Amino acid sequence: MIGMTWLILALVAMGVVVGLVGTAAARAVGRRTGALDSRGAPGHAKTLRAVPNNGGIAIYLALAVPMAVGLIAVWVLDAHWWSRYVPAVAEHLQRIRHTTPTAVAMLVAMTVLHVMGAIDDRRSLGAVPKLAVQVAVAASMAIWFDVRLLELQALPTWVTVAVTIVWIVVVTNAINFMDNMDGLAAGVSAIAAALFMIACLVNHQWFIAATLALLIGALLGFLVFNFPPASIFMGDRGSLVVGFVLAVLTVRTTYLHPDLGGGWYGVFMPLVVLAIPLYDVVTVTAIRLRQGRSPFVGDQQHFSHRLVSRGLSTRGAVVVIWSATAVTGIGGVALGSLQAWQAVLVGVQTLLVLAMIALLEHASRRAVALDRPS
Repeated sequence: MIGMTWLILALVAMGVVVGLVGTAAARAVGRRTGALDSRGAPGHAKTLRAVPNNGGIAIYLALAVPMAVGLIAVWVLDAHWWSRYVPAVAEHLQRIRHTTPTAVAMLVAMTVLHVMGAIDDRRSLGAVPKLAVQVAVAASMAIWFDVRLLELQALPTWVTVAVTIVWIVVVTNAINFMDNMDGLAAGVSAIAAALFMIACLVNHQWFIAATLALLIGALLGFLVFNFPPASIFMGDRGSLVVGFVLAVLTVRTTYLHPDLGGGWYGVFMPLVVLAIPLYDVVTVTAIRLRQGRSPFVGDQQHFSHRLVSRGLSTRGAVVVIWSATAVTGIGGVALGSLQAWQAVLVGVQTLLVLAMIALLEHASRRAVALDRPS
């Protein structure tokens, strides 16, 4: 057990190295080729900056390359080799081989989203084609590779498939929506991935934890160049991949720990950990719909922008959202192993944090309106 834990932590370090080197290289290539921040979809209100937006390729490679190499090694090298050199993996070898088709499908899906994001970063594809591809990718994982919410298996298949597709698409877009300020999406995703990884380690879900470890490392390496003021952006080629990976891995994770006294409410752990990104996507969508605008056309009305408009600096807004994500997420890590009354406290804490944020936003909006000259 200890061997697998240390191996997974080593994967974090590997991801950091690949993320650092890859991001530095992507930044140099982006500057040389003019792959800079772009306007996006028609009507997208944003301030353009002469900053490369191809950093997502470093995140993608830090995930895809080790995953692909690892899967090949599992099939090429025999059990004797693994027993001799990496005994921590040897005892799980058959399980890894059994899940190879799902892992390969995930790699293909990541690649599809990465390529689509790369195209969209150069010339806008529009909301409908992007959403259609996301739904198709999510549906293929849910239908043909049994990537479904494990705790809903007792329900009819069509229900679990539908809920899983919706979850994958919503989380993918939640992270994509959060990529609106330097360091925001990468930092929030790294915090969420770290919390999910801890839950997986506690539950001995080693392979999901290993993939999360690579993601954490890749995001930390990228953040060195992306923390405000950023010298490179991840772009859609990065945010779509990050959101998709988080969504799929949360679907594959088991959150119930009946041996530790937990209950059915463990299934809400992803909602608690991702409460802040989901708050952002829900509130900005509501604002746009109220204004009669498409929820998929970007603007400067995200949670982070609203904090800046109320006096916070860019760095301050990013750190506040990172902190709020950690506050809600830490409470959710052990949700599946808590007693019912303890789980209720975690749920109440999460709702209170969101309610406090909403009330502060409302009060500060009124104060700003009153301070404006008539």
